[in-house]
Amino acid sequence: QVQLVESGGGLVQAGGSLRLSCAASSDFFPINKMGWYRQSPGRQRELVARITDRGTTNYADSVQGRFIISRDNTKNTVYLQMTRLKPEDTAIYYCWLESNSEYWGQGTQVTVSS
Repeated sequence: QVQLVESGGGLVQAGGSLRLSCAASSDFFPINKMGWYRQSPGRQRELVARITDRGTTNYADSVQGRFIISRDNTKNTVYLQMTRLKPEDTAIYYCWLESNSEYWGQGTQVTVSS
Protein backbone atom coordinates (compact mmCIF):
# COMPACT_ATOMS: atom_id res chain seq x y z
CA GLN A 1 0.00 0.00 0.00
CA VAL A 2 1.32 3.42 -0.95
CA GLN A 3 1.42 6.00 1.78
CA LEU A 4 2.40 9.62 1.16
CA VAL A 5 3.57 11.68 4.13
CA GLU A 6 3.70 15.42 3.58
CA SER A 7 5.41 18.07 5.65
CA GLY A 8 6.52 21.68 5.47
CA GLY A 9 3.34 23.68 5.15
CA GLY A 10 2.59 26.69 7.30
CA LEU A 11 2.05 30.42 7.47
CA VAL A 12 4.40 32.82 5.75
CA GLN A 13 4.36 36.46 4.73
CA ALA A 14 4.18 37.46 1.09
CA GLY A 15 7.62 37.32 -0.47
CA GLY A 16 8.72 34.55 1.84
CA SER A 17 9.67 30.95 1.20
CA LEU A 18 8.56 27.49 2.22
CA ARG A 19 9.74 24.01 1.39
CA LEU A 20 7.33 21.11 1.15
CA SER A 21 8.39 17.49 1.37
CA CYS A 22 6.54 14.31 0.55
CA ALA A 23 7.90 10.87 1.33
CA ALA A 24 6.36 7.82 -0.28
CA SER A 25 6.42 4.52 1.52
CA SER A 26 5.58 1.61 -0.69
CA ASP A 27 6.49 -1.92 -1.47
CA PHE A 28 5.48 -1.40 -5.06
CA PHE A 29 7.92 -0.10 -7.61
CA PRO A 30 8.61 1.65 -9.86
CA ILE A 31 7.40 5.09 -8.95
CA ASN A 32 7.08 7.06 -12.14
CA LYS A 33 5.96 10.65 -11.72
CA MET A 34 5.65 12.62 -8.49
CA GLY A 35 4.32 16.07 -8.00
CA TRP A 36 2.23 18.65 -6.22
CA TYR A 37 -1.26 19.94 -6.77
CA ARG A 38 -3.13 22.58 -4.82
CA GLN A 39 -6.69 23.53 -4.07
CA SER A 40 -8.04 26.74 -2.63
CA PRO A 41 -11.64 27.32 -1.46
CA GLY A 42 -14.11 27.45 -4.30
CA ARG A 43 -11.59 26.32 -6.89
CA GLN A 44 -10.72 23.04 -8.52
CA ARG A 45 -7.57 21.20 -7.67
CA GLU A 46 -4.82 22.34 -10.01
CA LEU A 47 -1.37 21.18 -10.99
CA VAL A 48 1.53 23.03 -9.40
CA ALA A 49 4.49 20.98 -10.60
CA ARG A 50 5.42 17.44 -11.57
CA ILE A 51 8.67 15.57 -12.04
CA THR A 52 9.40 12.27 -13.76
CA ASP A 53 11.71 9.58 -12.52
CA ARG A 54 14.32 10.96 -14.90
CA GLY A 55 14.00 14.49 -13.62
CA THR A 56 11.88 16.06 -16.34
CA THR A 57 9.75 18.79 -14.82
CA ASN A 58 6.71 20.82 -15.72
CA TYR A 59 5.16 23.73 -13.87
CA ALA A 60 1.97 25.71 -13.81
CA ASP A 61 2.48 29.08 -15.45
CA SER A 62 1.54 30.80 -12.21
CA VAL A 63 4.52 29.33 -10.33
CA GLN A 64 7.10 29.14 -13.12
CA GLY A 65 10.28 30.85 -11.98
CA ARG A 66 9.24 30.92 -8.32
CA PHE A 67 8.84 27.25 -7.40
CA ILE A 68 11.29 24.43 -7.93
CA ILE A 69 10.38 20.76 -7.76
CA SER A 70 13.02 18.15 -7.06
CA ARG A 71 13.16 14.52 -6.21
CA ASP A 72 15.36 12.06 -4.35
CA ASN A 73 14.73 8.65 -5.85
CA THR A 74 16.78 6.91 -3.17
CA LYS A 75 14.34 8.20 -0.56
CA ASN A 76 11.17 8.16 -2.70
CA THR A 77 10.78 11.79 -1.72
CA VAL A 78 9.66 14.82 -3.69
CA TYR A 79 10.27 18.40 -2.65
CA LEU A 80 8.74 21.71 -3.59
CA GLN A 81 10.82 24.79 -2.87
CA MET A 82 8.50 27.78 -2.98
CA THR A 83 9.93 31.29 -3.13
CA ARG A 84 8.48 34.77 -3.60
CA LEU A 85 5.21 33.48 -2.29
CA LYS A 86 2.05 35.44 -2.99
CA PRO A 87 -1.28 35.52 -1.18
CA GLU A 88 -2.82 33.75 -4.18
CA ASP A 89 -0.56 30.78 -3.47
CA THR A 90 -2.63 30.12 -0.37
CA ALA A 91 -4.12 26.64 -0.68
CA ILE A 92 -3.97 23.09 0.50
CA TYR A 93 -1.07 21.44 -1.28
CA TYR A 94 -1.40 17.77 -2.14
CA CYS A 95 1.38 15.39 -2.93
CA TRP A 96 0.70 13.15 -5.95
CA LEU A 97 2.37 10.01 -7.18
CA GLU A 98 1.97 7.85 -10.27
CA SER A 99 3.02 4.24 -10.07
CA ASN A 100 0.70 1.38 -10.96
CA SER A 101 -2.05 3.86 -10.18
CA GLU A 102 -2.37 7.40 -8.88
CA TYR A 103 -2.06 8.20 -5.21
CA TRP A 104 -2.65 11.33 -3.16
CA GLY A 105 -1.40 12.64 0.15
CA GLN A 106 -3.63 14.09 2.83
CA GLY A 107 -2.65 17.66 2.01
CA THR A 108 -0.75 20.36 3.84
CA GLN A 109 -1.97 23.91 4.31
CA VAL A 110 0.06 26.80 2.95
CA THR A 111 -1.10 30.27 3.93
CA VAL A 112 0.54 33.40 2.58
CA SER A 113 -0.39 36.62 4.33
CA SER A 114 -0.26 39.99 2.59
